Amino acid sequence: MIDVYIDGASAGDPGPSGAGVFINYKNGQVEHHSVPLSNMSNHEAEYEALIIALDLCIEKGLMAASFRTDSKLIDDAIEKRYVKNKRFQPYLDNAIQRIEQFDLFFMKWVPSNQNRNADALARRAINKS
Repeated sequence: MIDVYIDGASAGDPGPSGAGVFINYKNGQVEHHSVPLSNMSNHEAEYEALIIALDLCIEKGLMAASFRTDSKLIDDAIEKRYVKNKRFQPYLDNAIQRIEQFDLFFMKWVPSNQNRNADALARRAINKS
């Protein structure tokens, strides 16, 4: 099973945004993905990072993954399969549709200091746009 760290960042609310995905294969191999996004809120960028990471895993056939996020919003939404703010419902629906393709999927909240790689990648993506 691989570990996938995700983060979204925005320079403003809304503002230029980026997604960071750090994949740890646990065999010494890692991948860094820094994806520029359009102007959006930080929460939207967090959801975009999740969907991008899910798509990367699906494309690579990595169907057993433990995802890590420092976003309580994302962790709670995936765990409960519910969003309080209906603006985020399409993001949740898209994520769940992808998650259902996995053989094994876990989502875990981690403190920000354990998600530094994904955070740096998300911030780098903002600078690319």
